[in-house]
Amino acid sequence: MTGVVFDPIVPLWLLAVLAVLSALAISVALWRGLAGWAWRGAAGLVILAALAGPVLQTENRAPLSDIVLMLVDGSASQRLSDREAQTEEAAAALAARLAARDNTEVRRIDVRDADGDGGTEMMAALSEALAQEPRGRIAGIVALSDGQVHDMDRAPDLPAPFHLLQSGRNGDWDRRLSIKNAPAFAILGEPVTLTLRIEDTGAAPTDADRVEVDISIDGDDPQRFSVPLDRDIDLPVTLSHGGRNVIQFSVPMAEGELTDRNNAALVQINGVRDRLRVLLVSGEPHPGGRTWRNLLKSDASVDLVHFTILRPPEKQDGVPVSELSLIAFPTRELFLEKVEDFDLIIFDRYQRRGILPSLYLENVADYVRKGGAVLVAAGPDYASADSIYRSPLAEVLPASPTARVIEEAYAPSVSDLGARHPVTAGLPDQETWGRWLRQIEVTPDSGDVLMTGSEDRPLLVLNRVEEGRVALLASDHAWLWARGYEGGGPQLELLRRLAHWMMGEPELEEEALSAEPTGQTLRIVRRSLEEAVGPLTITTPSGETVTLEMREGTPGHFETTYEGPEMGLYRLAQDDMETVVGLGPAAPREFETTIASAEALAPLLEATRGGALMLEDGVPGVRNVRDGRPAAGRNWIGLTPREAFETLDVARAPLLPGWLVLLMASGFILMGWLREGRR
Repeated sequence: MTGVVFDPIVPLWLLAVLAVLSALAISVALWRGLAGWAWRGAAGLVILAALAGPVLQTENRAPLSDIVLMLVDGSASQRLSDREAQTEEAAAALAARLAARDNTEVRRIDVRDADGDGGTEMMAALSEALAQEPRGRIAGIVALSDGQVHDMDRAPDLPAPFHLLQSGRNGDWDRRLSIKNAPAFAILGEPVTLTLRIEDTGAAPTDADRVEVDISIDGDDPQRFSVPLDRDIDLPVTLSHGGRNVIQFSVPMAEGELTDRNNAALVQINGVRDRLRVLLVSGEPHPGGRTWRNLLKSDASVDLVHFTILRPPEKQDGVPVSELSLIAFPTRELFLEKVEDFDLIIFDRYQRRGILPSLYLENVADYVRKGGAVLVAAGPDYASADSIYRSPLAEVLPASPTARVIEEAYAPSVSDLGARHPVTAGLPDQETWGRWLRQIEVTPDSGDVLMTGSEDRPLLVLNRVEEGRVALLASDHAWLWARGYEGGGPQLELLRRLAHWMMGEPELEEEALSAEPTGQTLRIVRRSLEEAVGPLTITTPSGETVTLEMREGTPGHFETTYEGPEMGLYRLAQDDMETVVGLGPAAPREFETTIASAEALAPLLEATRGGALMLEDGVPGVRNVRDGRPAAGRNWIGLTPREAFETLDVARAPLLPGWLVLLMASGFILMGWLREGRR
């Protein structure tokens, strides 16, 4: 290719100044009527042209081939029915047709599933391919896919027509179950509404208006219900226990539908208590009473009812009851009528003074057996003849008093068993704990001794009684830690854990098997008071079993990880512990919409005037089209030839050699002088 280019000898601004000065000089000559103004102007133009540096450039070019990008979708939805084989056959046939064209190269880009649940990220693959190829050589882009693309927000600006060769069949249909409004947390005992919808898409049969759905909670045997198709169904669910609740919904696979991968959904909801109701009964005012009150009032989730007995029945000072400002202790209402409304009852230095009859305390013992919780913070009252132990509560209390009160300084310590129990495990800086000054000597009858005091005697004893829980703290000097006596100690953390264990918080269970899913990985944790646990058995959604050994990290804490091969409900069993956990999303993104469609890619097709054709109708022909013209038609797709080239070498020759410029400029000036002299 040959052409003229300019390579100025002087800067452009100087060339412009000279041009202006030349124009002014010619204008003055014309104004004065000089006959040679035209010849002088021609001389100026020659000099300006020479300074502009005109060069005759000759390029030796080599043509470059056009590039066609072929995106082959290999995501999970492409493995439905015969789509994968259909796509591969079409890719081979199309590649052969393109290779047979003159001056055309094919770049195949395989599109796979994104990590996690990202779906088909075709636009990311296309952007990466475009970054590796010269845009000036791209003649067309062809995607062989079912059209289910999940990253259209990352679509690049395309330099050539985009076409979709769509896999799938016109007769495809599928049934999908979806769950809406599934919260991460729900309040125990209060219904939460889930929205269930079962819908058919594609060329679905029209003879069914209701389907069967199975609902299973925590891996129990499912219950079957008949529900209408293509309608939102509000389903109230009430959680029965704290912690993770796994609810599985499933629909049997119908004959002819594409897949059953979207016929099931898992909903995992953490059950939490709305308010923890605590009754605190202080037998008398003492420095530790405010400790319990401050602890419980500092927790926004705790509703506290606190009574301190200031005026025992034996106190007779003659003041009429109507003139007292004290609130009467509603014993009958609390301990007979509403005792089951409380999650925890605390007796703080309480002794029998005739305020609570034996019938009321017997009712409290029954409350424990039915699932309630009682905590006794003992002082000298527990060792006296009026001890609460000498009541019907003795049947549920874990330790009996010896009637001895130890008045000496000692440092509380965590027992070997307590080092494994969630209530006392990992309490910080045990070596620096301050001393307590009093302990009630008790003899454990049942339960677990988590802390010891003077001469290794039991200080904190926990026990389970049928469905309920009981704890005994054999000292009323925990408040010394709160005051920082001799450096203090973790009083707030200890009492908080103790209170929450009493109220059955799942994270403080001493015997528990749990799993935390992250992507396809299960982090499985077993807490146990035993020094060794048995093998862990995992049952996958497909029914296969895997056995793993768990290693102890910290005392009482065993852990392992497992890579789940599929999404769905996993059952975990170890010793006598069982649990279930859902792995993966409620509905995998690849199977939310399974019917092949060009709807997602429509913006790219319209912007580049490309087309969407069904592979079921055969592989289309390929034609050349001009840029900006419609690039697809019936059974054909178009490519835009780019006519790109590579410049091998460049030859340059000046159009105005110096001698020619000098000759022409001198001649024009001479002619102007002669013309003016003749006048």
